[in-house]
Amino acid sequence: QLQLAESGGGLVQPGGSLILSCSGSGSIFRLYTMAWYRQGLENVREFVASITRGGDTNYVNSVKGRFTISRDNAKNTVYLQMNSLKPEDTAVYYCNAVYTIRAPVLPWGQGTQVTVSS
Repeated sequence: QLQLAESGGGLVQPGGSLILSCSGSGSIFRLYTMAWYRQGLENVREFVASITRGGDTNYVNSVKGRFTISRDNAKNTVYLQMNSLKPEDTAVYYCNAVYTIRAPVLPWGQGTQVTVSS
């Protein structure tokens, strides 16, 4: 079964940075747009960022200018560089391949916890 694995989360102070990674099957990365989502205490999974096979990116307004999504198709990996982190960024972060931002391709994985706190 095709799966994705997120990593790189942790505890960071406000204003700090983290980089998340998501690795998986090469066929997934060759075929689909990849996206990051997050689920915080309100328990709603929110779109964060996406990147097409060609490298076009899209971000939710709340992270524009702070987060950067990128992909390395040769390594079958997508990244989320998160700078100037705020307490409201605290969430479990998930990646997925997507048809559209409302239509994920795969079952959701375990995610990686990001906690922003002093």
